[in-house]
Amino acid sequence: MEKPFLIFSLLLSIFVSAASLDNAQAIFAFGDSIFDPGNNHYNKNCTAQADFPPYGINFFHKPTGRFTNGRLVVDFIAQFMGLELQKPFMEALGEFSNGSIKSYPSNGINFASAGSGVVRDTNADWVVTPIQDQLKQFQELVLKNQIDKTTIPKSLFLFESGSNDIFNYLLALQPPELNPTEFVQAMIAQVGIFVDQIHKLGARRIAIFSLGPVGCIPARMLLPEGRTDRCLGKMNRMIKDYNLGLETLVNDIPKKYPGAFAVYGAVYNIVQNFRAYPDRYAFLDATNACCGDGPLRGLVQCGKEGYKLCSNPDRYLFWDYFHPSEHTYHLISKALWGGGQSQIRPINLKTLLNITSS
Repeated sequence: MEKPFLIFSLLLSIFVSAASLDNAQAIFAFGDSIFDPGNNHYNKNCTAQADFPPYGINFFHKPTGRFTNGRLVVDFIAQFMGLELQKPFMEALGEFSNGSIKSYPSNGINFASAGSGVVRDTNADWVVTPIQDQLKQFQELVLKNQIDKTTIPKSLFLFESGSNDIFNYLLALQPPELNPTEFVQAMIAQVGIFVDQIHKLGARRIAIFSLGPVGCIPARMLLPEGRTDRCLGKMNRMIKDYNLGLETLVNDIPKKYPGAFAVYGAVYNIVQNFRAYPDRYAFLDATNACCGDGPLRGLVQCGKEGYKLCSNPDRYLFWDYFHPSEHTYHLISKALWGGGQSQIRPINLKTLLNITSS
């Protein structure tokens, strides 16, 4: 398998160097809390929030709505590209509506909503913004000419979502209507619709990131079968099936949409490598959350009554019961930006951005 990939990479590098560089100057991001920079904070009806201390303590030095102690993967990728961080759509919408800005940001927009999923009903009672409505928000900006349409093919589109759907599937008190395989297939179908629609709106450089090993997060202790000494195998099996479907979808994009380029970020593998070799990545603890309470600090949200906080968050793989620390996000971002095929394929983000769009 290595030789064909090396030949492909060599030909691609020749193509890229021969082409005039057409670097993306904007990022449009869609997903859940792994990407959300604070959209939920600006949605006052939403109950999935991280706009209170100690969230944000290590970089912004205040809560921003991000579910970690600092920056997210999207933030690091923007910095690698030399861009300012993308604003939450809800913040930009408010500023545009009240006249404090005359146009939407030219460096892109982040539509992600913590707690949301690819299934519309996931955590609907929290008043989150599902991926379908995030797409509508982007679509409305395009149709109203509030985004420069000529920049869209040059922009980087990032997608990550699905963990909340699978977590809730296993948390359900009543027997689900679909078996695990059927449920995952239904999720993949929704992602396929999303990709089709953003392509119709002009997206040509698309990065779809896999889910991490959600069965290993400290919040597994909220589930009836959660154990402190092992990951939840049932959940990780569903995660891996979903990730496999995502990669198949990515591989089909250039064939289905000529002129479009897509990459698959193997976040599951990246994080499992951190867990297997924590010392190599400067982690003191790859099991417990830095902030929370209960077994693994996985029963109480960071910042809520009774929470406990570690002294050095970036030596922990997990910041809170669901989410990685800024250090973890930084390592993931570097792997996605410049990593090899075991981390992101068929090419990395840095190479993807140097492809001339058509």
